[in-house]
Amino acid sequence: MARSTTRPVVRLTSTAGTGLTYVTRKNRLNDPDRLVLRKYDPVVGGHVLFRETR
Repeated sequence: MARSTTRPVVRLTSTAGTGLTYVTRKNRLNDPDRLVLRKYDPVVGGHVLFRETR
């Protein structure tokens, strides 16, 4: 049986206050309760926490 291919649009907003936002449809089946992710913020010049909103 095929798995559902519809994945929610996930917006990751920087917690550093730079306003940088990543938009992804990344599948979060491994840990759906996790709402923060460390990603690279070029404005800060390093990795910061990004908060997830769907």
